[in-house]
Amino acid sequence: VQLVESGGGLVRPGGSLRLSCAASGFTFNYYDMSWYRQAPGKGLDWVSRINRSGGDATYADSVKGRFTISRDNTKNMVYLQMNDLKPEDTAIYYCAQSSILSTRGQGTQVTVSP
Repeated sequence: VQLVESGGGLVRPGGSLRLSCAASGFTFNYYDMSWYRQAPGKGLDWVSRINRSGGDATYADSVKGRFTISRDNTKNMVYLQMNDLKPEDTAIYYCAQSSILSTRGQGTQVTVSP
């Protein structure tokens, strides 16, 4: 399993970012996919999960209504569209196969600051 996250950066409060995760080494459309994040000095928190077909998604309460997870099974990609970003969204963001944290990639840094 190889997962490579990208798309992070520095954004002002209220801004948007779209994270991408490129998957390889497994049959992508057999697995749900998840996003997690780790804020400075804190543990890993689950953010969102999408089912195999992309037809169902769930979100942490802290991001519900602001973030949207999606996937493209033809490209082995999963995305996280993040809108109305807040300083508390600052974290390293990881994608993972299903909820298997050991599969996560190197992460992508998101910093929300004025």
